Amino acid sequence: MNFSYKAKWATTLVACAFTGIVAAAAASFSMGYQSMMQDLNCTQFQATVGLSMWSIGFGTVPLITSSLTEEFGRLNIYIVSSFGFMLTEIMIALSPNIQTVMLGRLLGGAFGSTGATLVGGSVADVWKQHERGRPMAFFALVAVAGTGLGPVIAGVIEANPRLGWRWIQWVHVMFTGVYFISVVLLMKETRATIVLTRLASKKRKETGDDRYRAKAEIEKQKLSTLIKISCTRPIYLLLTEPIVQGFSLWIGFTWGVVFALIESVSAEFQAVYGFNVQNTGFMFSTLIVGSFIGYSANIYQEKLYQKHYPRKRQEARLYLPCVAALFIPIGMFIYAWTARPEVHWIAPAIGLTIFMSGGFVIYMVVFLYLADCYGTYASSAIAGQSLCRNLAASFFPLFTTQMFARLTYRWGLTLFGCIGAALVPIPWVLFFYGSRIRARSKVSRKILEEEELQDNMEKSKNNMPSDIEKY
Repeated sequence: MNFSYKAKWATTLVACAFTGIVAAAAASFSMGYQSMMQDLNCTQFQATVGLSMWSIGFGTVPLITSSLTEEFGRLNIYIVSSFGFMLTEIMIALSPNIQTVMLGRLLGGAFGSTGATLVGGSVADVWKQHERGRPMAFFALVAVAGTGLGPVIAGVIEANPRLGWRWIQWVHVMFTGVYFISVVLLMKETRATIVLTRLASKKRKETGDDRYRAKAEIEKQKLSTLIKISCTRPIYLLLTEPIVQGFSLWIGFTWGVVFALIESVSAEFQAVYGFNVQNTGFMFSTLIVGSFIGYSANIYQEKLYQKHYPRKRQEARLYLPCVAALFIPIGMFIYAWTARPEVHWIAPAIGLTIFMSGGFVIYMVVFLYLADCYGTYASSAIAGQSLCRNLAASFFPLFTTQMFARLTYRWGLTLFGCIGAALVPIPWVLFFYGSRIRARSKVSRKILEEEELQDNMEKSKNNMPSDIEKY
């Protein structure tokens, strides 16, 4: 696709805006627990189930919707998803009971999942492979920083007795409504197969010649077949590919801890430091600061990637993650052992910031490294890790309250730190042995053979056939 530089960034910014709105909505929900429990006469565990239902919808629905872009294009999915997401936020804001809130959160995660699954594809549509590092880093920045920004704003709303949890949802409705209008007015279709198919259809109407066909039309599969592939292939890769398994375990644990923190940070700082809900909301700014630190570090990682790619190939993506892996347990240990009354609150805040700096790098590299390793199967590999990541995010908050009650915050967080330390070798193993692991993989060998065949064809043929051919 030929887009100007400004058009590329315009598409990227509009797409990433939905990611930020969805991330903020996912995390801000927990800040309204207190007024929600009073208003709906529910327990904290029931409210936590509402938090977890989001991730279930967010992780499972993309297995189906990812194939719909083949049929309807990305733009239509953005429009439907943003409008549906707005309706779910209205549903939650007007909920008469906690059961309706749970259902609204499940549907909100389902519609909001587009914010993560389609953005990567939109970036790939308009940017060349060697140009995608910075746009994908910006996508990760919006996703992770939005997870921190949502609770910061929600804490201010919840602290106002005239507003409460329902107004947290109404604010999301307002932002999503503005976004929906911006998508309709500003965004264009970016998927090449859809654009070429429409051009061929227009050509047929103009000439009356049915022989004009896009290559995508000729090779088009049934929608049911596409859905079957999109549902089964990510599971297959998750069960058979060591690289997908390793990264899914790593990001799954990290994202599970992030949502455990979303559930517990407010309670801990209220109990240890006597913070009110507004002040605890401000503690989530550590996620924002950590994200910007990780984003800044990625600039150096991009230089390392460009420098070492000829020698290290895909593993050139892993220089920074090897260091960031250490930040997960270090941040957790600092947070666990400094969060006590005699130590200033800035100390555990620094621990959270260190943790989130590492978490940002992990979140970002998962998309880039899997895309580099799996080529045409990248969307399936990413969908597999996304399923694992979001299922962990849904389960972790359900047991953290009981875990902290039995182990205390200090030892519960220390347990997280120890698990994080056990996972540190994952990027190091892939950095040194990733190429050997891929060489033993059936899928990776097939991708390598296809790439070599394509390179040979490009060298041997001076004139490649057009994507729109006359038959």
